[in-house]
Amino acid sequence: MPSVSASKSTSRIANVDTTMAEEIARLPAYTRSLLRVPVPVVVTLASAPHSVDKVLEIGPGALLFFKKPCDEPLSLSVGDRDIAVGEAVKVGEKFGLRITSMVLPDERFEPLAGRKSPLTD
Repeated sequence: MPSVSASKSTSRIANVDTTMAEEIARLPAYTRSLLRVPVPVVVTLASAPHSVDKVLEIGPGALLFFKKPCDEPLSLSVGDRDIAVGEAVKVGEKFGLRITSMVLPDERFEPLAGRKSPLTD
């Protein structure tokens, strides 16, 4: 029975990949070229401020301690923006991130300099 469910999930992934490839093919050439721009993807385990003196002491075998509990979610950032949170997972001999939720972008309203609002006229 496991092979049946595995083949179903594999076919679902193949269908999603095919659908996505079709949608990408319909995009204008310029937009498709933007999809090939490399961006830094970072998973943050924890962070803490340290003095330069402490940073200079870091070397092989050094232990860094953080106040963050080990069961707290990790954040996934692209560039300087958090886009998701998840949990660490082991995949074979490597580690990965299972995304549990997406982070909604902040809404930002900024006044346009030198322009009057049509509502105030």
